[in-house]
Amino acid sequence: MIALQVVYYYHYLIMALKFTRKILVNLCLISRISSQSIVGLSSNHDRRLFLSKGFGRFQGLGMICRPRFFCPVSCVERLSWEGSSHAVLLTKLENALKDLKLDEAWETFDDFKRLYGFPNHLLVSRFITELSYSSNPHWLQKACDLVMIVLKENSFSLQPDILAKLVLSLARAQMPIPSSMILRLMLEKEIQPPLNVLRLVFLHMVKTEVGTCIASNILVQICDYHPRFCSQKSNNANLPKPDTMIFNLVLDACATFASSLKGQQIIELMSQTGVVADAHSINIIAQIHEMNGQRDELKKFKDHISSLPVPFVSHYRLFYGCLLSLHFKFDDIDAAAELVLDMNRSRESHPIQDLGKDYRKPCFVSIGSQNLKNGLKIQIVPEMLQKDSALKPEGKSDLVICRDKKLLPSNKALSKLINGYKRHGKINELSKFLLSLNRELFSSGGSSLFCAVIDACISLSWMEIAHDILDDMESSGNPLGSSTYTMLLAAYYKRNMSREGNVLLQQMRKAGLVENLSDKYVISKTVLANVGRSSVCINESSSICQPSLSESLVQEINEAEKAISPIIYELNTSIYFFSKAKMMGDALKIYRRMQERKIQPTEHTFAYLVCGYSSLEMYRDVTILWGDIKRTTESRNLSLSSGSDFYEILLLNFLRGGYFERVLEVIGYMEKCNMYIDKWMYKSEYLKIHKDLYRSLKASKARTEAQGKRLEHVLAFKKWAGIN
Repeated sequence: MIALQVVYYYHYLIMALKFTRKILVNLCLISRISSQSIVGLSSNHDRRLFLSKGFGRFQGLGMICRPRFFCPVSCVERLSWEGSSHAVLLTKLENALKDLKLDEAWETFDDFKRLYGFPNHLLVSRFITELSYSSNPHWLQKACDLVMIVLKENSFSLQPDILAKLVLSLARAQMPIPSSMILRLMLEKEIQPPLNVLRLVFLHMVKTEVGTCIASNILVQICDYHPRFCSQKSNNANLPKPDTMIFNLVLDACATFASSLKGQQIIELMSQTGVVADAHSINIIAQIHEMNGQRDELKKFKDHISSLPVPFVSHYRLFYGCLLSLHFKFDDIDAAAELVLDMNRSRESHPIQDLGKDYRKPCFVSIGSQNLKNGLKIQIVPEMLQKDSALKPEGKSDLVICRDKKLLPSNKALSKLINGYKRHGKINELSKFLLSLNRELFSSGGSSLFCAVIDACISLSWMEIAHDILDDMESSGNPLGSSTYTMLLAAYYKRNMSREGNVLLQQMRKAGLVENLSDKYVISKTVLANVGRSSVCINESSSICQPSLSESLVQEINEAEKAISPIIYELNTSIYFFSKAKMMGDALKIYRRMQERKIQPTEHTFAYLVCGYSSLEMYRDVTILWGDIKRTTESRNLSLSSGSDFYEILLLNFLRGGYFERVLEVIGYMEKCNMYIDKWMYKSEYLKIHKDLYRSLKASKARTEAQGKRLEHVLAFKKWAGIN
């Protein structure tokens, strides 16, 4: 009986081993527990199944059957019926990658890494590449995490093209933060992606406001690293620097998201790196200067553009619109009128084939005062248009339009001119301007422009101004047509202004515009003819005179009441000039004058002062100015900026000066306003300047209370920035 039980026991033992092989198809491992080896089944369910099926019949015999009896301490530590688990996992990972089963591949990779560490670098590189080709943000983030682990542990070096591919994939998926992390790690290891890849990365990155902030900071970082990359000791001696297209992409994004101060920094960086500005660059630079209120800076470009031939006219519509806008902001109506008349002069005399040897030769335009010995100068080539540019050749301008290869003022521009001349009491100058503009636009004659202007004045009940324009034209020997007179005459009588109407009627008789009929008959006929009329002569216009001129004039009057005072732009210009010249004493005098006259400073007022102090490393003065900024924003409920570029300037200056309490204040404000903060940049700045600050000092060993407080602020910043 006992022998029979032994036979049965042996038989079921063989069956149990076969069954166990089927369970452990992919993973048969032995785990060490208290220096003993036991069989590791794939799950608790498998263990219960094994025990119940294999040994359930022997429970009645009082036999104790446990898995450890099948693999005593003297057994080998790894069961490998189908090869070792190391080889099995590698094979499974390779097959999953081959079949593009990323879920299975990641699970297998995770198991392998937990047991054996990283696979060979070729397989890891292949895995990262496959993840990079995914359009799913989940797998792209996994690829980024994997790269960060590899680089952190210094397990092995990844090929630059693999990293570049991942950077591009992350940027294309609108994941600028992880994309910038990988790109910055590459730069720190003196690896720069090829120029064509960099262009694509920036192209995708600048599509969002956060991406624009990161892209502009990375561009600054690349330009800072480039001299080191190209040193003779480096292997990258011939590495190309960021080109015009990359700068244009970042500048255009700064203009799009109203980051004008960041845009100003990129313009200066363009000058410092010697990158040439093309026609697209000039248009974008014009937008940046217009946002910053820097009319003098933009006027420097005009001489280089006004002489360009006709084919370039439409492209620079945006430039002229920005310059015209600045003239209006400075309330310089005469300069605005002169620019409108000058936009089309002298172009026909410069055909493109006769530009001579200087065609496409770079010109230099100064930044700041032209008299500064060490001032920056930017190279421009106004005739250079890149055909493969990702930017649109024409931007949007609501002040200048292009018709028949001519630049014309829009209704909005005309409204600003009319209202400006009226405000200054220069109706005679308005008449002269309208006459000159009418000749420019309608060489064959006609009075469509005057008809539109007089109709707009009538609609606003500016009867006297409309009459003055008629008188000015008559006295200058350029009388207008009968339609303009009859329009005004009908308006007089409809408003019961019979005395003024009679005077105008006598003028019309004198000019031969009225038949020899009685006044009553003429009046009744004129009024009836103009009932329900809505600028009939305006509709005859073929260019700028549209029925909306009256509406534009009404809108302009409302906007002018809310506009920033021109004196602020003038004072800011002076502060900018002195700050660039590092004459901070004079800049501060103008700022104090603003305070005395109760003129409210703007974001640009403070930004120019901060940049001026920063150029002289006067960080303590920046902290004093910070007090004024806080008082201004709190007492007057003034919001300095909807973006982060102004606070970024403050934060960098406080960090460089070591004022960590102020650093934390600015960070707190930015986080409260949900502004994006580029932690990597501030972390790098800290490590560059304050790497060993309070490295071994503990709070208990601080010598003074002030030192203890400062140490507390330093530790708080390091914790925020992720500095160990």
